[in-house]
Amino acid sequence: MGAQQEHDTARHRFDVADAAPLLLDAHGIVKGWTRDAERLLDYGAQEAVGMTAAALLTAEDAGRLPALAQRCRADGGWAGLLTARRRGGRPVRVMARITAADDSDGSARWLVLLSEMAEAPGWDMSRRVLEQLVTRSPIGIAIVDTDLRCVWSNPALEQFGSAPAQRRLGLRFAEIQPGLDAEAIEAQMRHVLETGEAVVGYEHVGRVRSAPHRETAHTLSFTRIDDDRGNPMGLYYTVVDITERHRARQRLALLDRAGEYIGRSLDIRRTAQELADVAVPALADYITVDLLESVLRGAEPTSRVTLLRAGQQSVNEGVPEAVVEVGEVAAYRPGSPPLRCLAEGVPLREERLDPLAAEWATGIPGGRRATFMELGLHSVLVVPIRARGVTLGVATFFRRRRQEPFDEDDLNLAEDLVSRAAVCVDNAWRYTREREAALVLQRSLLPHRLSEQAAVEVTACYRPADELTGLGGDWYDLIPLSGARVALVVGEVPGHGIRAAAAMGRLRTAVRTLAALDLPPEEVLGHLDDLVARTAREEGVGPDPEDTDSAQGSGCVYVVYDPVDGQCTMAAAGHPAPAVIMPDGTVAFVDLPQGPSLGIGGPPFESVELALAEGSTLALHTDGLLARGQEWAVDAGRNRLRQALEESAASLELRCRTVVDALAPARPHDDVALLMARTRLLGPDQVADWDVPADPARVAEARKTASRQLTEWGLEEFAFTTELVVSELVTNAIRHAVGPIRLRLIRERSLICEVFDSGDTAPHLRHPRTTDEGGRGLLLVSQFARRWGTRFVPEGKIIWAEQSLADPPD
Repeated sequence: MGAQQEHDTARHRFDVADAAPLLLDAHGIVKGWTRDAERLLDYGAQEAVGMTAAALLTAEDAGRLPALAQRCRADGGWAGLLTARRRGGRPVRVMARITAADDSDGSARWLVLLSEMAEAPGWDMSRRVLEQLVTRSPIGIAIVDTDLRCVWSNPALEQFGSAPAQRRLGLRFAEIQPGLDAEAIEAQMRHVLETGEAVVGYEHVGRVRSAPHRETAHTLSFTRIDDDRGNPMGLYYTVVDITERHRARQRLALLDRAGEYIGRSLDIRRTAQELADVAVPALADYITVDLLESVLRGAEPTSRVTLLRAGQQSVNEGVPEAVVEVGEVAAYRPGSPPLRCLAEGVPLREERLDPLAAEWATGIPGGRRATFMELGLHSVLVVPIRARGVTLGVATFFRRRRQEPFDEDDLNLAEDLVSRAAVCVDNAWRYTREREAALVLQRSLLPHRLSEQAAVEVTACYRPADELTGLGGDWYDLIPLSGARVALVVGEVPGHGIRAAAAMGRLRTAVRTLAALDLPPEEVLGHLDDLVARTAREEGVGPDPEDTDSAQGSGCVYVVYDPVDGQCTMAAAGHPAPAVIMPDGTVAFVDLPQGPSLGIGGPPFESVELALAEGSTLALHTDGLLARGQEWAVDAGRNRLRQALEESAASLELRCRTVVDALAPARPHDDVALLMARTRLLGPDQVADWDVPADPARVAEARKTASRQLTEWGLEEFAFTTELVVSELVTNAIRHAVGPIRLRLIRERSLICEVFDSGDTAPHLRHPRTTDEGGRGLLLVSQFARRWGTRFVPEGKIIWAEQSLADPPD
């Protein structure tokens, strides 16, 4: 018998141990029957011998016999599932293995082994088939004993960087794969040995022996092997490489974190730093984010390329790799990868940097220089930060601690990461640009600082509801008037944001223009009301006030205070009345008639006049200071405001801010403006007045009287110009007016000369010809005075001229 026959016979004996054998001749007639076959199919030997194989099968499988016989003759055997029939016709599913068993006389014989499938957990495969399953499996399989030493492994395990099967025998896991966490893996093995509970899908990340510089991921499953008595003999485990799936999950997790973490604010520098924080250590060991200087300013990109370090991060504390600090200029050498990527908008990847090459930056502050070897950097990705077709900067990723270089997948991940961050940077840039434009608009619409004057000590606080732009429809102003008086104005227009700010700017300009006419408060509001209504009609205001920059429906309170006598006159158009804080600290609200909102139409405006003691404080405010959330209750709001105003503070400015902080949250529902003015009175030594008879001969006496007063005030250098102004104004009053004439000099920050008469005609500046004998009086006044004008009072008019005390005449 040959070696192959001996092997086959041994294999048959192994198979017979678990199967019911029977013998067929070349025509499929049963020639041999065994007790196992009788037990399986219930046929006795005398009855079964001579039956055809087809009679032992169901009709369906009997029809397959000719084809199976042909395959047996061609291949020398066959194995597969058949359905046999027990005695009585009951079917039974069997695993059949047919092999050639030729007789000594050369006649064909077939040995059939039948195994009942109901008693088997699966196919009752032969040992040869089972060996093929484990040896040819692409899944790594190994068996260890109870001491966790390898007793068997299949060839597929070698693909995971392990030694050949023969060299693994008798070794522990730590000896086979020293780069993996053997302690954690063996803990799983011991758990399975002790409990018999299988562990499936245990994921492990580490570095295998064959790729010590690359991190790999595997999933392991452990199952205990027991002997016939149920005692553990060891366990077998399987290994599947899931590195690609693991890296894909890592990439998705990184991108998810980027979407959640980057762009949480509209601050460009913070957004750049968030990109750096997310990328380290998940993708890189060190990253720099450089943005164009114009982008950081919120300006349009220019042809001048200046990069500033906006963010950086490292796996090492303190970012020791950085040669440029955040906020410094990143001056790269011409032709360096960052500048090439910035110019071309194309990413760059270098698997291995030249270790002796110097860093790319030049002109580094403090002379900090280093080579890539000194910095420990060995691989780099440079990705341009682009959004909406505009390159905003570059992000540079380095590897230092991880030895594997960047690959194409890393570059794709970096591009995805930067593209997400680029949108956030672009949004922050556009927000910065728009906010800067809004702030410029705000600075042009609201006063940079309140005018210096002697009538009141003044401060203001403004808090818009539109947090994005910082703009709103509320406004305030202080306007110096003639005679040392001041106008205090607070108003508001409907809506918020840019449109409201534009309407507010137009309204404020109109108020300043009307204030220059020195009209009473009720007349100022009357002209303002006509202007707003006419503008609304011309522009065709729609039903939604938010869609227009019209001032229709605006409110305004206009107050004129005279520091000479302490008189205060005010009028309101659809606006809350001011509060007054008395010198003793008590608070009262002015009983002010409420006129209609501007541009709406209604009854004429009315004013009230009251005398204020020196040290009284006027508090002009918008209705946003009275509202709480969306509530609007005048009485409740006034009570809260009264309580806040009664609180003392170290200064007027601090008191103003404290009131706003107490009544308006950081993000109020409505715009809030508060203007506080503490009154002053000019002393008797600052005002002098005289009655002047309506006689041309008394003009000289008026000049001398004014000159003596200037000498008492120590203003002798202004005597000549003042005498000229007094002479011309008094002469003009005597010549053109009737009734009493009165001369007044006021000394505060400027020297003011006023002449009162009972006439109702205003003088006009004339430009006489050289041959004219008169008409030069007001022309001379306009040349020597800083400003001059006329204001009407109930009894007549006042012509005034003002000289600056800061600029003495030559």
